[in-house]
Amino acid sequence: MSSPIWTPAALSSEVRALEGRCWRLVEAQHRVSTLKLVDDLDEQAMLEELIETTKPVIPMECRKLHYLLATPFRYGSNYPTGSRFRRAGKSLGVYYAAEKVQAAVAEMAFYRLLFFSESPDTPWPTDAAEYTAFAASFRTDRAIDLTLPPLVQDAGNWTHPTDYAHCQQLADVSRAGGIEAIRYLSVRDPAGGANLALLTCTVFAKPAPTERQTWRIRLGPSGVQAICEFPERRIGFDRESFAGDPRLEGMRWARK
Repeated sequence: MSSPIWTPAALSSEVRALEGRCWRLVEAQHRVSTLKLVDDLDEQAMLEELIETTKPVIPMECRKLHYLLATPFRYGSNYPTGSRFRRAGKSLGVYYAAEKVQAAVAEMAFYRLLFFSESPDTPWPTDAAEYTAFAASFRTDRAIDLTLPPLVQDAGNWTHPTDYAHCQQLADVSRAGGIEAIRYLSVRDPAGGANLALLTCTVFAKPAPTERQTWRIRLGPSGVQAICEFPERRIGFDRESFAGDPRLEGMRWARK
């Protein structure tokens, strides 16, 4: 692939306004997991406060936000592994989300399968796992869109399934040019939905999630099935849904 060279000045000429809602998924145990360690709610509150003191400090500009929105920005001190728009090591936080809940579910389904692909002796879960999908409102006048010309001409670099070098370089240049959000094609969603990489927590238009849904995701030898009861919705991903990623080529589908 070619190596696109974008400077802060060049990217600034492609800046546009962007607003709407974006979706993320988290495991539904994100708040109640500590209940099994205590005897009552007062003890849980104390335990949660103690755990909070062990985590990196939330940046000042993010402290007014609900923890689900602020969390991706608090781990800027030492990011263990790189991601599409964030380098490993000491790097600033990125809030990854999807424009539609289907793409967010697809992203979660892919990474759950990736775990099992890398753990071939791990049996499939016996039950569906529960996740909370939540929407956040955002607005910025300084976004770039990798799905539109001229940036789309380098789509091969922005959508590589495993090599994030070009995207990370673009994120560095974007920050240098004061860009706050990057819209890009979801590499995981078979339906071709769009994702967002929010580079700063100041783009959130509201301090807390605006909608929540409960999803149950089941993994097994035929693929992934995701079900939402309200609003009622079902999404399925078969064995071929994520075949474009080489890390799933050796997936052991038949396991106990």
